[in-house]
Amino acid sequence: MSDLIHDFIFTAARRTPAAQALVHGNVRLDYAALAEHVRRAAQVFLGAGLQRGERVAVYLEKRIENVAAMFGASLAGAVFVPVNPLLKPEQVAHILADCNVRVLVTSGERLAQLAPQLAACPDLRLALLTGTPDLAAAGAHPALALRSWDAALHEAGTDLAPHRRIDGDVAAILYTSGSTGKPKGVVLSHRNMVTGARSVASYLELAPSDRLLAVLPLSFDYGLSQLTCAFLTGASAVLLNHLFARDVVDAVAAHGITGLAAVPPLWNQLARLDWPQDCTLRYLTNSGGAMPGATLAVLRAALPRAQVFLMYGLTEAFRSTYLPPAEIDRRPGSMGRAIPNAEIMVVRPDGSPCDSDEPGELVHRGALVSLGYWNDPAKTAERFRPVPGQDPALPLTEIAVWSGDTVRRDGDGYLYYIGRADDLIKVSGYRVSPTELEDAVYGLGTVDEAVAFGVPHPELGQAIVLLASSAGLDAPTPELLRRACQRSLPAWMVPSHVEVRSEPFPRNPNGKIDRKGLALPFLTLFEDRSS
Repeated sequence: MSDLIHDFIFTAARRTPAAQALVHGNVRLDYAALAEHVRRAAQVFLGAGLQRGERVAVYLEKRIENVAAMFGASLAGAVFVPVNPLLKPEQVAHILADCNVRVLVTSGERLAQLAPQLAACPDLRLALLTGTPDLAAAGAHPALALRSWDAALHEAGTDLAPHRRIDGDVAAILYTSGSTGKPKGVVLSHRNMVTGARSVASYLELAPSDRLLAVLPLSFDYGLSQLTCAFLTGASAVLLNHLFARDVVDAVAAHGITGLAAVPPLWNQLARLDWPQDCTLRYLTNSGGAMPGATLAVLRAALPRAQVFLMYGLTEAFRSTYLPPAEIDRRPGSMGRAIPNAEIMVVRPDGSPCDSDEPGELVHRGALVSLGYWNDPAKTAERFRPVPGQDPALPLTEIAVWSGDTVRRDGDGYLYYIGRADDLIKVSGYRVSPTELEDAVYGLGTVDEAVAFGVPHPELGQAIVLLASSAGLDAPTPELLRRACQRSLPAWMVPSHVEVRSEPFPRNPNGKIDRKGLALPFLTLFEDRSS
């Protein structure tokens, strides 16, 4: 049985060495070739003197070198840190310094952009550069050695023994997107990642015949999961760096993709496109936010042979719940029940269990609970707290993730998302879920994207601001949207301010809508009016 995350690749290579493992553009690697890439990468890191548990950062778009570097670092006994390629140099430098990265795998162009920031990364000793970089012109601080990735792999030896690791050791550090403030590093053990892959692969019923399209960033736990689940089951993963939603549809057709994972903003775009009638998709998965009901209906009609799995997760525990496709019509709006090998609790502030349909905080316990935030004990103590209701006779305290999300559980045990505790809008004493309001707006059929949030108001406490994006000729006016809300929603849920934009909303590096960034200009909207 595979207990370390890189074992997935080597187990598949022994079982089906000629099976296709990884595709990027015109490059296709079978499992034997991928295992050799990973083995050589590990030898490069060990030959560079990398010690047990030291960090290797990978700052690249999705490509073969990216995958080989991550799993090669794991094989060597180090820790891999995938860095979102959309982050700015200042954010990348923060990550490199925060987790004391020793080795950086990147391109010459990216290193040149980072050069002004590297003085703040004193632990960095080696940069391995992909492609055919001009090593002399790459630019970096004097203590940083530069090597060609291709040359290093070609010259790699075979005799250096990896550092010994067990499943409880750190495998990876995944940094949150950092759209506001500095990103936090979520520390994942091999056990976390192996358990997560086994759990998800079981309910998706993944098989060696599956072909998964890796669209999301590999620095995002949901994106990285496409690789780990594929490698666990001996399936194929196809790497895609897309510019347009149409690229995704074309890739599905070109590669015979059977599994596609995306976040709601991308699903909203994909739902507006024509899909081929002979589409090979067997399933779709959604996480990173609730998929609007209107988008779900369009996708199910366009792809009737594809099962839809609606999921909820948080980076601190990877995946928490999923809704079986057979329950979608019976339980509209549900985020499902706990995934295999996880327990999901709904509790009051004192930790006592909530009654059916009583709102409470979602708490996740089990083997998927990560090891906390790197180098941040204060934030770790806020989110990672003792499991509620633990038997006091147990001498060691089990730690759970307290999500900060408010949910309710119905009488059959199915969960429904209400909102983040700090995102719920409180209008004249009423608690308003942004998700519920946004779903009502999507139901009009003329809005591509909707974002609702609360802002300070001198009389109401908070007022609701609704932003809508609609690029079509039938785009509604703000007044039309407001009247539609008045007809379908109670008075306290009607937005006080509505704006309609023709362009898509800005995203954070993980592809989610940048809600906090959108809200910032409106925080003093009603304060200014009252002065």
